[in-house]
Parts: sequence; structure tokens; C-alpha cells
Amino acid sequence: MATTTLPAKKKGVASSSIGLKMLMAGTGVIFILYVLLHMYGNLKALAGQEAFDTYAHHLRTFGEPMLPYGGLLWIVRIVLILALVGHVYAALKLIARNNAARPVRYQVKKNIGSTLASRTMRWGGLALFIFVIFHLIQFTIVKPNLYGDGATAEAIKESPYVMISAAFAMWWVLLIYVLALVALGMHLYHGVYSASQTMGLNNTATARARARAIGAVLAAVIVVGFLVPPVYIFIDSL
Repeated sequence: MATTTLPAKKKGVASSSIGLKMLMAGTGVIFILYVLLHMYGNLKALAGQEAFDTYAHHLRTFGEPMLPYGGLLWIVRIVLILALVGHVYAALKLIARNNAARPVRYQVKKNIGSTLASRTMRWGGLALFIFVIFHLIQFTIVKPNLYGDGATAEAIKESPYVMISAAFAMWWVLLIYVLALVALGMHLYHGVYSASQTMGLNNTATARARARAIGAVLAAVIVVGFLVPPVYIFIDSL
């Protein structure tokens, strides 16, 4: 009896772990799509105040009258919140299982063949979570007076372009974003590789190299694309 129940138990654990990894991969794809769209919107700032403010306004009126004012943004927010909950839940469950299954004496050996991105995946994810909270407080929820360049509260409320310009005119805000984007790039690089492995796409050396290349290109495009507007704004404010 013992020999027949033990394999079934192991199979159940393995299936659950695969499900968690698939949940992480699926929610990760949602985040990547959102980040690419968000990057596109941020690049509108390079076209000037009118272009950026018009873009921000259209995000809130998109779908009217079928959708209420700001309806699209709330749909996106709900999807992102659900994806974040699923992503964090799967990550914490997998971390707990890995810690329980992996002997401490094998840790040094494992690190020899691992990348910096994979070793910092957990802390990078935590850093990104904290940054997202800061980002929402600064630009969406509270909008505290964390702005330079002499911008008034009224001007910031009326113009999203004035808001981001006043924020990125301060070196410490720019520094926070640079550090966050470094963490995002490393997270994306390893995340793309892990997701492709979960989907069974890394069966050969060529496939593994391709997954790493795609992760590196995607991470570079997103990091550079997000960095260009704030760096441009900061330099222009000097």
C-alpha cells in the first residue's frame, strides 16, 4: 500500500508546482504587455505637453459612452491587481517549497551556474513591488507635493505633463526610477527565460540561447524606453 500511495503524492505535488509556474508565466505576460503599452504612453512626453496631455485625456475618455469616464483605466487596474495577486501568491508558494526541498549544503554549488538576475529574482521582485506602491502614490493615488521646478498643485492637477516634468526635474526621483528600471530589466531577463522553460520551450541548447536573447532584448528595450523620457526631462530642466 505504501509503495502505491507515495508516487501519487509526489505526482500531486509536481502538478501543483507546474500550475504555480504556469500562473507566474501567464501573469508575467500580462505585466509585459502592460509595461510595453505604458512605455509607449510615456514616450509621448517627448512630443511635448500637448501631445502627452491629449494622450492622458484620451485614456480616460476611451470607450465613451459605452464605458464611463476612466472606465478603461479601471478595467486595466482590476486586471493588473488580480495578476499581481496571482503572481505574488505563486512566487511565495514556490519559494516556500524550494526552501523546504533544497538542502542548505547545495546552495553554494547552485550559485556557481546561476546568473545574477536569477539570484536576485526574489529581492528584485520585492524592490519592484515597493516601487510600484511609490509610483502609484506619487502619480495616481495621493499625488503628494514631491515636485520641483516650481510647479503648483493646481498646474500638476490640470496637466499630467507638468506633473511628470516637475517630478523628474529632481535628481533623487530620477535615481529611484533608474534603480527600479535596473531591477525591472533583470526581472524581465530571467522571467522570460523561466517562463519559456515552464512552457517546455527550452529543450535544446539553441532554444535556451534564444530564450536568453529574447529576454535580454526585451529587457533592454523596456529599460531604455522607460529611461529616455525622465532623463530627457531632467537634462532639459538643468
